[in-house]
Amino acid sequence: MYYNGVYHLFYQYNPYGAVWGNIVWAHSVSYDLINWVNLEDAIYPTGPFDANGCWSGSATLLPGGKPAIFYTGSDQKNRQVQNLAMPKNASDPLLREWVKSPHNPLITPPNGTDPNFFRDPTTAWQGEDKVWRLLVGSQIKGRGTVILYKSEDFVSWSRIGTLFNSLAETDMWECPDFYPVSTESRNSLETSELTKHVLKASFNSCDYYVLGNYDTETDRFSVENDFTVSSSGLRYDYGKFYASKSFYDSAKERRILWAWISESDSKSFDIKKGWSGLQSIPRNVLLSKSRKQLVQWPIEEMEKLRAKEVTAQSEDLKVGSVIKVSGITAAQADIEVSFEISDLAKAEIIDHNLVDPQLLCSSKTASVRGKLGPFGLLALASEDLKEQTAIYFHVLKKEEKFVVLMCSDQSRSSLMGNLDKTTYGGFVDIDPRHEKISLRSLIDHSIIESFGGEGKTCITARVYPSLAVGNEARLYVFNNGTVGVKISRFSAWSMKNARIASISKRRKLKTS
Repeated sequence: MYYNGVYHLFYQYNPYGAVWGNIVWAHSVSYDLINWVNLEDAIYPTGPFDANGCWSGSATLLPGGKPAIFYTGSDQKNRQVQNLAMPKNASDPLLREWVKSPHNPLITPPNGTDPNFFRDPTTAWQGEDKVWRLLVGSQIKGRGTVILYKSEDFVSWSRIGTLFNSLAETDMWECPDFYPVSTESRNSLETSELTKHVLKASFNSCDYYVLGNYDTETDRFSVENDFTVSSSGLRYDYGKFYASKSFYDSAKERRILWAWISESDSKSFDIKKGWSGLQSIPRNVLLSKSRKQLVQWPIEEMEKLRAKEVTAQSEDLKVGSVIKVSGITAAQADIEVSFEISDLAKAEIIDHNLVDPQLLCSSKTASVRGKLGPFGLLALASEDLKEQTAIYFHVLKKEEKFVVLMCSDQSRSSLMGNLDKTTYGGFVDIDPRHEKISLRSLIDHSIIESFGGEGKTCITARVYPSLAVGNEARLYVFNNGTVGVKISRFSAWSMKNARIASISKRRKLKTS
């Protein structure tokens, strides 16, 4: 959240180990969303309502701007209940101390709900009637859902029902999010003709969303599409990106989204290295001009970290080309590239039944020569290309329409074994007859966040090269198709380090 000139990040943290357990709310602050200072843990078990852990939740700014945190506590009976915490001193811009409500728990699992599937309250919002609403993730009769609650005083809450009844058979909806969005940031708090609402749910290790119209009088959410479990559905990110949370940044009138990125190695390896998991780069979220999906883009502050730049214009990427990019730190870089296709008539025709982009990418890896593709980047690559993570495109034709497929191939990302080396994929909603195929990739040693079609399709890769490490990492532009491709624009920057500091020791939990 943004409060009194400071950005606050709260996140799930284990003070005693690198893997899940002893969960508290850790707390870091920033003035620019790039450089951070770690503070004391903000919320930790203190009572019967959160004796077994302080789990996920959300912050809400009350009238007058005072923040409040709703979070899930695992109580002494191992039930999941919803609790409230407020800052001890709201005039402290760092909000270092939090006090829990004497009324906790404020919301307990309703009848008919498994107490093990009732968690992750959203940011609350007020309707025109000035009554507060919030959602809690759940699962009813084996199907994921969100339960809607109302309150006039932010303390006494009553169940209203469900916001949206999905037909999709999914696991529990974890970390739900619900917010307005428009094609322009400044409209994203308004309920107008320019605005739609986003309902996001995390399940099956992915973050899915639906768009629709929210009726503030009836609290009904009319969706334009349902959740789709396959990778052909709407997702924030088609790679390793989960349990995301958005907030409205009033300082710059924008909606910002970020997520937890888990590891691709084993629990034992996490324990050995002493840490596990990280936050994604903050992303600005808007509604696409087509109003059919979201677009995401790294926040503009990321450009403060850009250092040395290399550029190229109008370069042909011939058949079989692998061009090395020199002059930047390839292990820590920001790359923007655009491709043009001149001979679309040679696009490979695919069966109209092939609708799952991840399956397509799994069969059309970077090493499999196609016609119009694969072409793109080889990131975190070794000099001999034994290690590489490929982010690339295929231009295909299906039912007389051109389809742009974006893939992230991790099959050769490391020589190490026992790693998740899934190949990810998503379709990019652009027309290559009239639009250039653009890619932006942010590379940071073991993570690559990629944005295709100016943010219409995003894929995050979590990789662990053993050869392409530090100064040994290389970056290439390649074309493994049988048709030439033109690079219409290429810019790459070395990226400086963000500054991470601590100004106090972490609070230790009582072990009694």
